[in-house]
Amino acid sequence: MVRIQKYLSQAGLASRRAVEEMIVEGRIVVNDQAVEALPCFVNPARDDIFVDGKRVRKHQSEQHVYLLANKPKGVLCTSSDPQGRKCLVEMLGDFPQRVYCVGRLDADSTGLILLSNDGELTQHLTHPSHEVPKTYRVTVEGRLDGESLEKLRCGVYLDGQRTRGVRETKILRRSPTSTALEMTLTEGRNREIRRLLRRMGHKVRRLCRIAIGPITDRGLKIGHVRQLTAKEVDWLKNTGQHS
Repeated sequence: MVRIQKYLSQAGLASRRAVEEMIVEGRIVVNDQAVEALPCFVNPARDDIFVDGKRVRKHQSEQHVYLLANKPKGVLCTSSDPQGRKCLVEMLGDFPQRVYCVGRLDADSTGLILLSNDGELTQHLTHPSHEVPKTYRVTVEGRLDGESLEKLRCGVYLDGQRTRGVRETKILRRSPTSTALEMTLTEGRNREIRRLLRRMGHKVRRLCRIAIGPITDRGLKIGHVRQLTAKEVDWLKNTGQHS
């Protein structure tokens, strides 16, 4: 017997955390019964397991897919939206395998987002202990000064907790009315950059993720998707293990 979160993660359906959300939403059925609570254990050799009405087969885990998308503004990092808003997976067209977003970018932001059906990798990359560096190009209202940059580097309190601090900051250009900069973070709190800069008194005009570690947006146009190279996948699987 195995926990259903682990089984579905290994089968490439979603991360363990995402499986828990699916259970709350009533999307997982085992032997004709909706899973309503955890813990839930299954026998993959004997039990009939369905997600969103489709049978889960263990061999799915042998067909892992790793994609990189350059998300346009206004697109959600979800598989579907009850309000009919455009979702990132729609950019894949008739892609033969189901994939999920690894992490998030809010609808107003643009840039790089990973998609995969490798639940174990998703769990690895989204776990708070794994410091995956992500670089953003940001434009804010007003003139950002050196004191504000130092506060960002040292960490700012959000929701009663101190952030890890921005690993790197670099001013690209500055005018009396706006500042453009690059920021590298290893944390991934909800809308963290926007909230950090708001605490500094600066509203974000534009936010674009341009890199995930060594994986950059070079050659990948907005709205386009490409497969990750074997070297990139290897980096993702090994990053953060010594953090």
